[in-house]
Amino acid sequence: MSIYRNAVWFLKGRQEYTKNGYEAAAKHFAQADLEVDLSGRSYMITGANSGIGKSTAKEIAQRGGTVHMICRNKDRAEAAKGEIVEQTKNDNVHIHIVDLSSARQVWEFAQNFSKHNTLHVLINNACIMTSPRELTEEGLEKNFATNVLGTYILTTALIPALEQVESPRVVTVSSGGMLTQKLNAEDIQFEKGTFDSLMAYSQNKRQQVILSERWAAQYKKIHFSSMHPGWVDTPGSRTSVPSFHAKMLSNMRTAAMGADTVVWLAVSAAAAKQPSGLFFQDRKAVGTHLPLASTRSTPQEEEKLLAAVEELALKFKPNKEQQYRH
Repeated sequence: MSIYRNAVWFLKGRQEYTKNGYEAAAKHFAQADLEVDLSGRSYMITGANSGIGKSTAKEIAQRGGTVHMICRNKDRAEAAKGEIVEQTKNDNVHIHIVDLSSARQVWEFAQNFSKHNTLHVLINNACIMTSPRELTEEGLEKNFATNVLGTYILTTALIPALEQVESPRVVTVSSGGMLTQKLNAEDIQFEKGTFDSLMAYSQNKRQQVILSERWAAQYKKIHFSSMHPGWVDTPGSRTSVPSFHAKMLSNMRTAAMGADTVVWLAVSAAAAKQPSGLFFQDRKAVGTHLPLASTRSTPQEEEKLLAAVEELALKFKPNKEQQYRH
């Protein structure tokens, strides 16, 4: 079955996920959708110092939005911020140094941010694909800790703040790679069998889509969406999948192409009219399963995932004494 899924996915990708696929889809875009003034609205973008995140931050700043860049590396964040401010002439760009693989750090940041800032849109963009299997200082598998648990904690901790504003949104940058995976709720930290970083990443991306669907059902005041940016030439793709990157480089999308649907989902009136919880590709809602691929999970399997993630999130939530000490 995995051979079938991978083959169908790759053929689909060659047609749709490439630069040519983007250019074909873009012929049908309504350019007016992005002709918006974002003054007075605040956007948080994780992984904002390079690739899709940086391109998204620049597009939002260009339209007058306030940008909060969530980054791990201070030097790279400062360099990216300087570039964005210089190109957009928008000084409302702020850096927050947060390691999304640290559950405690994400909790503390989100809780402190909510006390002092307004937020209209959260863009969950940061992700990693590390190999071999590695544990964080908190004893969590690092890919899962960053891509799923960090995303879950940041989103759920910021929901009360998002519910206070007009037209709040959460956009999660997933991947078409998740189409090759059926949710495995029995082993979310990849403790069994041989560790495969690409499989782990694709599982994480499937989990993100399920989380987005569940949040949409639970929090009706907020518009949730997830999306696939296509095959994009980014620093992350160069280091994580070097052979695939080298093979496909001539037809990979630019970071701006990859960011287009992220920006559209975050800022356009057209996106807000779509039902909450859908998965998008090139500004259109698309299916979350390949035909005949047997990747659908049961409600019970999804509940098991959610319960496990929530339990881990609460395990690392600072209590009032810890918050006071910090």
